Amino acid sequence: MSLRSPLGRVLGAGAAHEGVGHWWLQRLTSIALVPLTVWFVVSLLTLPSLSYGTLVAWMSQSWTALLLILLVLTAAWHSQLGVRVVVEDYVHGTGARTLTLVVLGFAHVLLAAAGVFAVLRVAFGGTS
Repeated sequence: MSLRSPLGRVLGAGAAHEGVGHWWLQRLTSIALVPLTVWFVVSLLTLPSLSYGTLVAWMSQSWTALLLILLVLTAAWHSQLGVRVVVEDYVHGTGARTLTLVVLGFAHVLLAAAGVFAVLRVAFGGTS
């Protein structure tokens, strides 16, 4: 027995008509985070030391900078997707929900931009 209407079963869409896409994006970003996080941890553990100079030299490598930027952007996107679901489920006032989603959206963009800027600044030698 299904609680979905016949039309809902045919179209495959929930009440908001976008839940499946959001669900897939959250799963895809989590899958992308697995190899990126494993790479990040293994890379840090294989460095000879965690001194400032060693980390700057490591981050200055082009592949390292690219993978760090991908890690930052994917983590920010995944976080935004997860926080959005929590707010939509637990903030009940329409105005409060909208304001919270807008503020959290801007915060995630700001954090992602700050992370990318930090990686690029170190990668291109502007750390003085």
